Amino acid sequence: MTTPSPPLTFFTTNKGKVAELASQLAPFGLTVRQDARGYPEVQADTLAEVAEAGADWLLANGATPPFLLEDSGLFVAALKGFPGVYSRHTLDTIGLPGLLALLRDAPPARREAWFETALLLVEADGTRRLFTGRCDGRIADTPSGTGGFGFDPLFIPAGATQTFAAMPPAAKAALSHRGKAVAAFLEHRKRTGKP
Repeated sequence: MTTPSPPLTFFTTNKGKVAELASQLAPFGLTVRQDARGYPEVQADTLAEVAEAGADWLLANGATPPFLLEDSGLFVAALKGFPGVYSRHTLDTIGLPGLLALLRDAPPARREAWFETALLLVEADGTRRLFTGRCDGRIADTPSGTGGFGFDPLFIPAGATQTFAAMPPAAKAALSHRGKAVAAFLEHRKRTGKP
């Protein structure tokens, strides 16, 4: 009889991220425990830098590894990659209507966009492992769907006809940036013999 793995601590205030991570890890016998204390999101050029700075702050403020944290962003071609690392701030300030307003005059080809995720594991010995994922797609003309969170109602992944918010969770996970980062994390655990 194998001993179940202890829950993985996931630092985030976003319940949607917790639900997605938990559902993707459950088939592998892994559970997630949310720690919603949050951490400062520094202004940086990349998602990885934001995640690394978050880990530094958490460790300096008493967080005990192992733990996970993640930074994700939506990058829009017509906006030169904006909102990118500022996705959360953009969502909180101008929301979906504001992003659509910025794209009002963009031709269809310039509505190309992609999501990226930087999932950072801080292991018990302090070693850090970064797992990334990317999903290409485009911005819809209008929001659609009631699932997901964040910019999901506006993002249609490449090869799909529905937004992330209109897809069942399993379908989104199979295509999403977060799903790809989680798959890389699971491969690391398998390769290193982690329980």
